Amino acid sequence: MQFYLKIVSPDKLFYEGKVDEIITKGVCGEFAVLPNMASFVTQLAIDKIRIQSDGKEKFAVIGGGYIDVRNNKVTVVANAIEWPEEIDKNRALRAKERALKRLESNEGDSLRAEIALKKAINRLSVTK
Repeated sequence: MQFYLKIVSPDKLFYEGKVDEIITKGVCGEFAVLPNMASFVTQLAIDKIRIQSDGKEKFAVIGGGYIDVRNNKVTVVANAIEWPEEIDKNRALRAKERALKRLESNEGDSLRAEIALKKAINRLSVTK
């Protein structure tokens, strides 16, 4: 049995179709979504989302957002999302270095620097 998944970001419809399972990470930890699950809404962490459909598995990196699960329809609203092949590894490395320098210097907004660092590390984790 499958369920309908729709993933959107501010600038595009990222994914739409029937899937068997998704695994991602919320702010309280990793979870899976399967057919016929109880309804829930939760905030998503900066992490990966794994989509399984018809024996195939795809990964994408997600920069936070939220997920709404109800009646075998799942909507993910992502702050940012991309497939591994869309990631510019050199750009992600530079972003990581900038964030580390900001954190080490204790100048500016440390929360923003931590978020930028998490996003860069997340993006790099799927380019290996």
